[in-house]
Amino acid sequence: MGADLWIISIAIFCLGALMGALNFITTTLDMRAKGMTLMRMPLTCWAWFVTAILGLLAFGVLLSAGILLLMDRNLGTSFFVPLGTVNGVLTGHKGGSPLLWQHLFWFFGHPEVYIAILPAMGLCSQLLSVFSRKPIFGYKAMVYAILAIGFLGFMVWGHHMFMSGMSPYSAFAFSIMTMGIGVPSAIKTFNWLGTLWRGKIRFSSPMLFAIGFVSLFVVGGISGPFLAQPVLDIYLHETYFVIAHFHLIMGVASIFGIFAATYYWFPKMFGRMMNEPLAKTHFWLTFIGAYAIFMPMHYYGMAGGLRRYSQGTEVGWINQLWPIQRFISIAAFVTIAAQFIFVFNLFWSMKKGKKAVDNPWEATTLEWTTATPPPHDNFGGLTPVVYNGPYEYSVPGAPRDYVMQTDAPVTARH
Repeated sequence: MGADLWIISIAIFCLGALMGALNFITTTLDMRAKGMTLMRMPLTCWAWFVTAILGLLAFGVLLSAGILLLMDRNLGTSFFVPLGTVNGVLTGHKGGSPLLWQHLFWFFGHPEVYIAILPAMGLCSQLLSVFSRKPIFGYKAMVYAILAIGFLGFMVWGHHMFMSGMSPYSAFAFSIMTMGIGVPSAIKTFNWLGTLWRGKIRFSSPMLFAIGFVSLFVVGGISGPFLAQPVLDIYLHETYFVIAHFHLIMGVASIFGIFAATYYWFPKMFGRMMNEPLAKTHFWLTFIGAYAIFMPMHYYGMAGGLRRYSQGTEVGWINQLWPIQRFISIAAFVTIAAQFIFVFNLFWSMKKGKKAVDNPWEATTLEWTTATPPPHDNFGGLTPVVYNGPYEYSVPGAPRDYVMQTDAPVTARH
């Protein structure tokens, strides 16, 4: 019976993979028929595409680990339980390894970091081009960097486990791979700066949050190589340094991507503009607040401040660090309060915001070629034909400083 279940499971998996591959091929062929080749896709779509692949591969591992854990607790198996006690009762299990759970969890857990941040990376790449009125710097390099980040994200899970007693040789390999994933991230960062360089920058609220994302991504990412070194991680592990690094680059940076997307696509969704003075107030309070919260955490962690402790009053030297904790707490309350500005602006603008034109940002991608708000089927029954790339700005000889993807090819920049 068990063998039959395995055969059925493998058959279902193969059938699903085949259907997914056929759907991808047919969709790609249909896109090509309408002129939308892969290298004409906006970076936002590339990021979502890679994120979807990561989700399919990573969440399956977590599901399997969860099923094994459920079986250990209820069916008497021993995938993660060694010979020992469970709730004070001696078990007869043999051969289980708690570290196997940690490996399976972090094999999901590290790609999950990129599942959270890749969409923001793609979106902010788009916004930097739109509001700088320049083509994205190194479009193909940005695409390959997204693909490389997605691939390498599955190779570095062990850097979460340097304290687990793993072999120093394994730790060295994971350290090297972790340093390697910084290369495509650095490529994207330099290309973002190249896009901004000498651009005709429009500091609208989506652009502010996109620039804020780049700032937080860089600052949060710089602390990553420190934690990638086993010698340093042994000291910094389980300290506030880890919290500061993780939340800056994965938490706050991703949230800035969400805010940027909301301010950018709100006119298309609701046909009204959000209030810019309120949006910029929200940005500055949130941007400054994020740094006020998490930058002191680096120093608190380097001083030995431990995470996951309900209180530190029993340890004398930690008491000397309370002023830092107090400052972090005040900054957190102020930053949280600033989010009510966004909530008010969001719902107020739905009813009272200024009426939006079809393309208020003068962007080039397909969603801005349709009505605002769009019809039920997005394009009013007419599938657009794509002639140009997604970032045709400041085109010589064009009647305006941008060329829509659906504009006639005679105005395209080659």
